[in-house]
Amino acid sequence: MFTGIVEELGEVTAVESLDDASRFRLRGPVVTQGAQHGDSIAVNGVCLTVVEHEDDWFTADVMAETLDRSSLGALTVGSRVNLERPMAVGERLGGHIVQGHVDGTGAIIERKPSENWEIVKVSLPADLSRYVVEKGSITVDGISLTVVDAGPDYFTVSLIPTTLDLTTLGRKQPGDPVNLEVDVIAKYVERLLGARGEQPVALPDIQGSAQ
Repeated sequence: MFTGIVEELGEVTAVESLDDASRFRLRGPVVTQGAQHGDSIAVNGVCLTVVEHEDDWFTADVMAETLDRSSLGALTVGSRVNLERPMAVGERLGGHIVQGHVDGTGAIIERKPSENWEIVKVSLPADLSRYVVEKGSITVDGISLTVVDAGPDYFTVSLIPTTLDLTTLGRKQPGDPVNLEVDVIAKYVERLLGARGEQPVALPDIQGSAQ
């Protein structure tokens, strides 16, 4: 499990094509501290397994299924990536529960800069829109974010300077793909209600505290 709080902006240093997979070599001095063979590291929100590692880099094999269902297939040497190690029991959950299992991909539609933040609009696959609600959580390229506006085929998020400086979302441009993971709690609730033959109840729009 992860929290969606990116620890480090890493870099792809090599890509090796295998029969039905790819092996990525990634530089990340922070996330490789204490890393062992078989450990998990989230790369742009995708949970990958460490194969080899040294002081500041590690390799991970990515299956064809993952390449097809995520944006990792578009990575090349020099691509910057968001890196996060799994959360440890007893640590603060700074974001929300993130599995590292990508549900689909979207693309940056537009960016609207402001003095102290930036609004980013992202396309949303139709089969995921029911899980995305205003003020709810969503993971974009491994980053835990709060949804500002949720439409039938898009959503928006507001990014603070820290997120823009320390993650790939500060560099993504319109048309660039992003990995999306919806809130797993919403999927479990849907499955449980469906098994009981019940329909989810629409909640009133309650204005809460500031984000």
